[in-house]
Amino acid sequence: MTRTKKLMNDPDAIIEEMLDGMLAAHPHHLRRLDSSPRSVVGRDGPRPGKVGIVIGGGSGHEPAFAGYVGRGLADAAAVGSVFASPSPKPILECTKAADGGAGVIYLYGNYAGDVMNFDLAAKMAAREGIEVRTVRVSDDVASAPPEERDKRRGVAGDVFVFKAAGAAADRLLPLDEVERIARKANDQTLSMGVALGPCSLPETLKPNFEIGEGEMEIGMGVHGEPGVRRGPLLPADAVVDDLMDRILAELGTSRGDRVSVLVNGLGATSLMELYVMHRRVQQRLDDAGLAVHRALVGDYVSSLEMAGASITLIRLDDELTGMLDHPCDCPHFRVV
Repeated sequence: MTRTKKLMNDPDAIIEEMLDGMLAAHPHHLRRLDSSPRSVVGRDGPRPGKVGIVIGGGSGHEPAFAGYVGRGLADAAAVGSVFASPSPKPILECTKAADGGAGVIYLYGNYAGDVMNFDLAAKMAAREGIEVRTVRVSDDVASAPPEERDKRRGVAGDVFVFKAAGAAADRLLPLDEVERIARKANDQTLSMGVALGPCSLPETLKPNFEIGEGEMEIGMGVHGEPGVRRGPLLPADAVVDDLMDRILAELGTSRGDRVSVLVNGLGATSLMELYVMHRRVQQRLDDAGLAVHRALVGDYVSSLEMAGASITLIRLDDELTGMLDHPCDCPHFRVV
Protein backbone atom coordinates (compact mmCIF):
# COMPACT_ATOMS: atom_id res chain seq x y z
CA MET A 1 0.00 0.00 0.00
CA THR A 2 1.38 3.41 -0.99
CA ARG A 3 2.31 5.70 1.89
CA THR A 4 0.93 9.22 1.81
CA LYS A 5 2.85 12.43 2.45
CA LYS A 6 2.16 15.16 5.01
CA LEU A 7 3.87 18.38 6.00
CA MET A 8 4.67 17.58 9.63
CA ASN A 9 7.45 17.03 12.08
CA ASP A 10 6.78 14.42 14.76
CA PRO A 11 3.33 12.83 14.27
CA ASP A 12 3.07 12.46 18.05
CA ALA A 13 3.39 16.24 18.40
CA ILE A 14 1.17 17.29 15.49
CA ILE A 15 -1.83 18.38 17.62
CA GLU A 16 0.24 20.61 19.91
CA GLU A 17 2.13 22.08 16.95
CA MET A 18 -1.14 22.71 15.09
CA LEU A 19 -2.51 24.51 18.14
CA ASP A 20 0.71 26.51 18.47
CA GLY A 21 0.21 27.70 14.90
CA MET A 22 -3.48 28.40 15.36
CA LEU A 23 -2.90 30.45 18.50
CA ALA A 24 -0.10 32.38 16.79
CA ALA A 25 -2.34 33.11 13.80
CA HIS A 26 -5.39 34.18 15.82
CA PRO A 27 -4.15 35.78 19.05
CA HIS A 28 -7.03 38.28 19.15
CA HIS A 29 -9.61 35.47 19.06
CA LEU A 30 -8.11 32.57 20.98
CA ARG A 31 -6.05 31.64 24.00
CA ARG A 32 -4.97 28.30 25.38
CA LEU A 33 -5.27 27.41 29.04
CA ASP A 34 -1.90 26.96 30.75
CA SER A 35 -3.37 24.18 32.90
CA SER A 36 -4.85 22.35 29.90
CA PRO A 37 -3.04 22.85 26.57
CA ARG A 38 -5.84 21.17 24.60
CA SER A 39 -8.46 23.60 25.91
CA VAL A 40 -8.92 26.58 23.56
CA VAL A 41 -10.91 29.53 24.93
CA GLY A 42 -12.25 32.66 23.27
CA ARG A 43 -10.73 35.96 24.33
CA ASP A 44 -14.03 37.79 23.81
CA GLY A 45 -16.74 35.31 24.66
CA PRO A 46 -17.17 34.04 28.23
CA ARG A 47 -18.67 36.67 30.51
CA PRO A 48 -20.80 36.90 33.65
CA GLY A 49 -24.46 36.05 33.21
CA LYS A 50 -24.01 34.38 29.81
CA VAL A 51 -24.64 30.70 29.14
CA GLY A 52 -21.31 29.13 28.21
CA ILE A 53 -21.02 27.20 24.94
CA VAL A 54 -18.44 24.40 24.91
CA ILE A 55 -17.81 22.41 21.74
CA GLY A 56 -15.19 19.86 20.81
CA GLY A 57 -14.17 16.64 19.18
CA GLY A 58 -11.30 14.98 17.42
CA SER A 59 -8.70 16.82 15.39
CA GLY A 60 -8.54 16.36 11.64
CA HIS A 61 -11.83 18.17 11.01
CA GLU A 62 -10.38 21.67 10.84
CA PRO A 63 -11.60 24.35 11.01
CA ALA A 64 -13.88 22.45 13.38
CA PHE A 65 -13.76 22.72 16.27
CA ALA A 66 -11.47 25.45 17.62
CA GLY A 67 -12.02 27.58 14.52
CA TYR A 68 -15.56 28.26 15.75
CA VAL A 69 -14.52 29.74 19.08
CA GLY A 70 -15.12 33.46 19.44
CA ARG A 71 -17.63 36.18 20.20
CA GLY A 72 -21.17 35.13 19.30
CA LEU A 73 -20.38 31.46 18.77
CA ALA A 74 -18.56 29.00 21.04
CA ASP A 75 -16.73 30.09 24.18
CA ALA A 76 -14.33 27.16 24.29
CA ALA A 77 -13.35 24.01 22.40
CA ALA A 78 -11.81 20.82 23.75
CA VAL A 79 -9.37 19.34 21.25
CA GLY A 80 -8.86 15.61 20.85
CA SER A 81 -6.26 13.61 18.98
CA VAL A 82 -6.86 12.87 15.32
CA PHE A 83 -10.37 11.40 14.94
CA ALA A 84 -10.49 10.78 18.71
CA SER A 85 -12.61 12.38 21.41
CA PRO A 86 -10.99 14.84 23.81
CA SER A 87 -10.53 13.39 27.27
CA PRO A 88 -12.70 14.63 30.15
CA LYS A 89 -10.01 16.92 31.61
CA PRO A 90 -9.78 19.45 28.74
CA ILE A 91 -13.58 19.38 28.48
CA LEU A 92 -13.88 20.17 32.20
CA GLU A 93 -11.31 22.95 31.98
CA CYS A 94 -13.20 24.44 29.01
CA THR A 95 -16.37 24.24 31.09
CA LYS A 96 -14.85 26.15 33.98
CA ALA A 97 -13.42 28.77 31.63
CA ALA A 98 -16.78 29.22 29.86
CA ASP A 99 -18.88 29.33 33.02
CA GLY A 100 -20.43 32.73 33.63
CA GLY A 101 -22.78 31.56 36.35
CA ALA A 102 -25.71 30.86 33.99
CA GLY A 103 -24.87 27.27 33.09
CA VAL A 104 -22.99 25.65 30.22
CA ILE A 105 -24.15 23.75 27.14
CA TYR A 106 -22.09 21.02 25.51
CA LEU A 107 -22.47 20.72 21.72
CA TYR A 108 -20.73 17.96 19.78
CA GLY A 109 -21.24 15.33 17.13
CA ASN A 110 -23.02 12.14 18.19
CA TYR A 111 -20.13 9.67 18.48
CA ALA A 112 -19.67 7.09 21.23
CA GLY A 113 -16.31 8.38 22.45
CA ASP A 114 -17.49 11.98 22.59
CA VAL A 115 -20.70 10.96 24.39
CA MET A 116 -18.75 9.05 27.03
CA ASN A 117 -16.14 11.74 27.71
CA PHE A 118 -18.46 14.76 27.59
CA ASP A 119 -20.92 12.98 29.89
CA LEU A 120 -18.12 12.24 32.35
CA ALA A 121 -16.96 15.88 32.20
CA ALA A 122 -20.55 17.02 32.88
CA LYS A 123 -20.65 14.91 36.04
CA MET A 124 -17.31 16.37 37.14
CA ALA A 125 -18.59 19.88 36.44
CA ALA A 126 -21.74 19.22 38.49
CA ARG A 127 -19.56 18.36 41.47
CA GLU A 128 -18.02 21.83 41.09
CA GLY A 129 -21.45 23.48 41.03
CA ILE A 130 -21.72 24.07 37.26
CA GLU A 131 -24.98 23.08 35.58
CA VAL A 132 -24.36 21.45 32.21
CA ARG A 133 -26.84 20.60 29.46
CA THR A 134 -25.95 18.53 26.38
CA VAL A 135 -27.16 18.67 22.79
CA ARG A 136 -25.68 16.05 20.47
CA VAL A 137 -25.71 16.98 16.79
CA SER A 138 -27.30 14.21 14.71
CA ASP A 139 -27.76 15.47 11.15
CA ASP A 140 -26.35 12.64 8.99
CA VAL A 141 -29.34 11.05 7.24
CA ALA A 142 -27.19 8.17 5.95
CA SER A 143 -26.26 6.84 9.37
CA ALA A 144 -29.70 5.80 10.70
CA PRO A 145 -33.39 5.97 9.69
CA PRO A 146 -35.57 8.91 10.80
CA GLU A 147 -37.19 6.92 13.60
CA GLU A 148 -33.71 6.39 15.07
CA ARG A 149 -32.56 10.01 14.84
CA ASP A 150 -30.79 9.73 18.19
CA LYS A 151 -28.39 7.19 16.65
CA ARG A 152 -27.31 9.42 13.77
CA ARG A 153 -23.84 10.87 13.43
CA GLY A 154 -23.12 14.56 13.63
CA VAL A 155 -21.35 15.87 10.55
CA ALA A 156 -21.31 19.33 8.92
CA GLY A 157 -24.63 20.23 10.54
CA ASP A 158 -22.50 21.07 13.57
CA VAL A 159 -21.94 24.48 12.00
CA PHE A 160 -25.61 25.52 12.01
CA VAL A 161 -26.32 24.10 15.46
CA PHE A 162 -23.24 25.79 16.97
CA LYS A 163 -24.19 29.07 15.30
CA ALA A 164 -27.78 29.06 16.56
CA ALA A 165 -26.83 28.16 20.12
CA GLY A 166 -23.95 30.63 20.19
CA ALA A 167 -26.23 33.44 19.08
CA ALA A 168 -28.84 32.58 21.69
CA ALA A 169 -26.20 32.60 24.42
CA ASP A 170 -24.71 35.86 23.14
CA ARG A 171 -28.16 37.44 23.45
CA LEU A 172 -28.03 36.45 27.15
CA LEU A 173 -30.99 34.11 26.89
CA PRO A 174 -31.36 31.73 29.85
CA LEU A 175 -30.08 28.16 29.84
CA ASP A 176 -33.45 26.58 29.05
CA GLU A 177 -33.87 28.82 26.00
CA VAL A 178 -30.36 28.28 24.66
CA GLU A 179 -30.87 24.52 24.96
CA ARG A 180 -34.28 24.75 23.25
CA ILE A 181 -32.86 26.70 20.33
CA ALA A 182 -29.92 24.31 19.95
CA ARG A 183 -32.30 21.34 19.85
CA LYS A 184 -34.58 23.15 17.43
CA ALA A 185 -31.65 23.85 15.09
CA ASN A 186 -30.55 20.23 15.28
CA ASP A 187 -34.08 19.00 14.52
CA GLN A 188 -34.24 21.20 11.41
CA THR A 189 -30.78 20.28 10.05
CA LEU A 190 -30.00 17.37 7.74
CA SER A 191 -26.83 16.39 5.89
CA MET A 192 -25.53 13.74 3.54
CA GLY A 193 -22.13 13.27 1.95
CA VAL A 194 -20.16 11.47 -0.72
CA ALA A 195 -16.58 10.20 -0.57
CA LEU A 196 -14.32 9.88 -3.60
CA GLY A 197 -11.06 8.99 -1.90
CA PRO A 198 -9.58 8.22 1.53
CA CYS A 199 -7.57 10.20 4.01
CA SER A 200 -4.60 9.01 6.08
CA LEU A 201 -3.71 9.42 9.74
CA PRO A 202 -0.43 11.19 10.55
CA GLU A 203 0.74 8.21 12.60
CA THR A 204 0.28 5.64 9.82
CA LEU A 205 0.46 7.57 6.51
CA LYS A 206 -1.78 4.85 5.08
CA PRO A 207 -5.23 5.36 3.53
CA ASN A 208 -7.96 4.66 6.07
CA PHE A 209 -10.15 2.87 3.52
CA GLU A 210 -9.93 1.67 -0.07
CA ILE A 211 -12.11 2.79 -2.93
CA GLY A 212 -11.76 1.97 -6.61
CA GLU A 213 -10.27 4.43 -9.06
CA GLY A 214 -13.61 5.09 -10.73
CA GLU A 215 -15.85 4.68 -7.68
CA MET A 216 -17.62 6.84 -5.12
CA GLU A 217 -19.41 6.02 -1.88
CA ILE A 218 -22.67 7.77 -0.98
CA GLY A 219 -23.24 8.43 2.71
CA MET A 220 -19.73 7.74 4.01
CA GLY A 221 -18.94 9.35 7.38
CA VAL A 222 -16.19 11.85 8.10
CA HIS A 223 -13.98 9.19 9.71
CA GLY A 224 -14.43 6.69 6.89
CA GLU A 225 -17.52 5.02 8.35
CA PRO A 226 -19.40 2.95 5.74
CA GLY A 227 -21.97 4.70 3.60
CA VAL A 228 -25.19 3.40 2.09
CA ARG A 229 -24.02 2.61 -1.44
CA ARG A 230 -20.81 2.31 -3.41
CA GLY A 231 -20.83 2.54 -7.19
CA PRO A 232 -19.28 4.18 -10.24
CA LEU A 233 -18.42 7.86 -10.05
CA LEU A 234 -21.27 9.91 -11.51
CA PRO A 235 -21.39 13.47 -12.86
CA ALA A 236 -21.68 16.19 -10.22
CA ASP A 237 -25.36 16.94 -10.94
CA ALA A 238 -26.31 13.29 -10.49
CA VAL A 239 -24.39 13.11 -7.20
CA VAL A 240 -26.08 16.26 -5.91
CA ASP A 241 -29.48 14.95 -6.96
CA ASP A 242 -28.87 11.73 -5.03
CA LEU A 243 -27.96 13.63 -1.87
CA MET A 244 -30.70 16.25 -2.24
CA ASP A 245 -33.39 13.64 -2.87
CA ARG A 246 -32.67 12.05 0.50
CA ILE A 247 -32.40 15.35 2.38
CA LEU A 248 -35.49 17.02 0.90
CA ALA A 249 -37.65 13.92 1.30
CA GLU A 250 -37.04 13.93 5.03
CA LEU A 251 -36.82 17.68 5.67
CA GLY A 252 -40.47 18.04 4.71
CA THR A 253 -40.29 21.55 3.30
CA SER A 254 -43.12 23.32 1.49
CA ARG A 255 -42.91 25.84 -1.34
CA GLY A 256 -42.08 29.25 0.08
CA ASP A 257 -40.04 27.91 3.00
CA ARG A 258 -36.59 29.33 3.74
CA VAL A 259 -33.41 27.32 4.15
CA SER A 260 -29.72 27.89 4.59
CA VAL A 261 -27.27 25.70 2.72
CA LEU A 262 -23.79 24.39 3.42
CA VAL A 263 -21.82 22.69 0.64
CA ASN A 264 -18.93 21.36 2.66
CA GLY A 265 -15.59 20.07 1.39
CA LEU A 266 -13.93 17.17 3.17
CA GLY A 267 -10.37 18.41 2.69
CA ALA A 268 -9.18 17.51 -0.80
CA THR A 269 -12.06 18.81 -2.90
CA SER A 270 -11.44 22.04 -4.78
CA LEU A 271 -13.65 25.07 -4.47
CA MET A 272 -14.24 24.72 -8.20
CA GLU A 273 -15.94 21.38 -7.59
CA LEU A 274 -17.86 22.65 -4.56
CA TYR A 275 -19.26 25.58 -6.54
CA VAL A 276 -20.26 23.19 -9.34
CA MET A 277 -22.16 21.23 -6.68
CA HIS A 278 -23.72 24.38 -5.25
CA ARG A 279 -24.92 25.37 -8.71
CA ARG A 280 -27.01 22.20 -8.82
CA VAL A 281 -28.13 22.58 -5.18
CA GLN A 282 -29.48 26.04 -6.04
CA GLN A 283 -31.29 24.67 -9.09
CA ARG A 284 -32.94 21.97 -6.97
CA LEU A 285 -34.00 24.48 -4.32
CA ASP A 286 -35.40 26.82 -6.98
CA ASP A 287 -37.38 23.92 -8.45
CA ALA A 288 -38.74 23.10 -4.98
CA GLY A 289 -39.78 26.72 -4.40
CA LEU A 290 -37.40 27.16 -1.47
CA ALA A 291 -35.71 30.49 -0.74
CA VAL A 292 -32.02 30.38 0.23
CA HIS A 293 -31.38 32.76 3.07
CA ARG A 294 -27.66 32.12 3.42
CA ALA A 295 -25.27 29.83 1.53
CA LEU A 296 -21.90 28.59 2.76
CA VAL A 297 -19.43 26.88 0.41
CA GLY A 298 -16.02 25.60 1.49
CA ASP A 299 -14.29 23.40 4.06
CA TYR A 300 -16.21 23.79 7.32
CA VAL A 301 -15.99 20.27 8.80
CA SER A 302 -13.25 18.41 6.97
CA SER A 303 -11.75 14.95 7.18
CA LEU A 304 -8.00 15.53 6.82
CA GLU A 305 -7.36 15.12 3.07
CA MET A 306 -10.41 13.02 2.22
CA ALA A 307 -11.81 13.66 -1.24
CA GLY A 308 -15.53 14.31 -1.23
CA ALA A 309 -18.19 16.68 0.00
CA SER A 310 -21.42 16.92 1.93
CA ILE A 311 -24.59 18.97 1.61
CA THR A 312 -26.41 20.36 4.64
CA LEU A 313 -29.78 22.11 4.75
CA ILE A 314 -31.39 23.79 7.74
CA ARG A 315 -35.07 24.73 7.49
CA LEU A 316 -35.56 28.20 8.91
CA ASP A 317 -38.27 30.14 10.67
CA ASP A 318 -37.94 33.72 11.89
CA GLU A 319 -36.28 32.65 15.15
CA LEU A 320 -33.60 30.47 13.55
CA THR A 321 -33.02 33.05 10.80
CA GLY A 322 -32.28 35.62 13.49
CA MET A 323 -29.81 33.26 15.15
CA LEU A 324 -27.93 32.64 11.91
CA ASP A 325 -27.82 36.38 11.20
CA HIS A 326 -26.61 37.31 14.69
CA PRO A 327 -23.05 38.72 14.54
CA CYS A 328 -20.14 36.48 15.40
CA ASP A 329 -16.39 36.82 15.07
CA CYS A 330 -14.32 33.63 15.08
CA PRO A 331 -11.16 32.61 13.23
CA HIS A 332 -13.15 30.72 10.58
CA PHE A 333 -16.68 32.10 10.77
CA ARG A 334 -17.70 35.73 10.76
CA VAL A 335 -21.13 37.35 10.47
CA VAL A 336 -21.36 41.13 10.56
